[in-house]
Amino acid sequence: MSEATIGPNYRLRRQRVFLIFSGLFLGTLGVLNILGITRFLDFSFSFFGLFEIPMVLAVGVLPYPVTFLCTDLISELYGRKRATDMVVVGLLVNIWIVFFLWLGGVLPGSDVDPLTGEVMRDAAGREPIFFEIQRMTFGTVAASMIAYLTAQYCDVRLFHFWKRVTNGKHLWLRNNGSTVVSQLVDTTAVILVAHFWASALPINTDEPLVTQLVVLILSGYVFKLTVALVDTGPIYAAVHYLRPYLGLKPNEEIDPSDFEATQVVLEAESS
Repeated sequence: MSEATIGPNYRLRRQRVFLIFSGLFLGTLGVLNILGITRFLDFSFSFFGLFEIPMVLAVGVLPYPVTFLCTDLISELYGRKRATDMVVVGLLVNIWIVFFLWLGGVLPGSDVDPLTGEVMRDAAGREPIFFEIQRMTFGTVAASMIAYLTAQYCDVRLFHFWKRVTNGKHLWLRNNGSTVVSQLVDTTAVILVAHFWASALPINTDEPLVTQLVVLILSGYVFKLTVALVDTGPIYAAVHYLRPYLGLKPNEEIDPSDFEATQVVLEAESS
């Protein structure tokens, strides 16, 4: 398709918007895996004074819904292939983060005893903050990556499944339908792997294990589900504005191999 046909600025606009969404996605992903379980937030509340409803969230959960918002928008405008590629790059970014956390720990530093080679502790017996962050990140990043890959692939595939079933209509259905399932998969996987494989959760041995795990899973899922439902409006607004801005008609996506070309989604998927 010639530049004169689609307008002189569309290619540049498509590149810039993709960079913004992918940068937001990758930056958020890096931040949430570093924050991880460094702190747990207690939002427990009373139901009309009758009984207490526990609501405990790891601080790393707070920015996580942004990643699903980005993948849904990229899936809608740029297609499944670009969304899937971004998921893979997200995995590589987190491996890169883990590499530097490992490198920073093995290199010599002023906080290491030159005689014993062990990390020095303060009067309270605590390690330097870097090593605490490193230990927590190592303990959760594998769990979050397993959950991340499973959930993000699930989100992208379900999004396009609903898009095909609804003939490109009902954005609210594919946005929420894909996110509701994928975030349940993600939350369950990250909690179970973080506990049974990484032993990284603050479990109270005096209380039933299953109850504590269920509380953590449901707390995270309810939070993510609430945000997913709330972001339906912003997604509609973003798609409504971005389609004409990017030179896209209804049911069109930007060709995954060329920012200048477009393709009709349903025809491309059925061919």
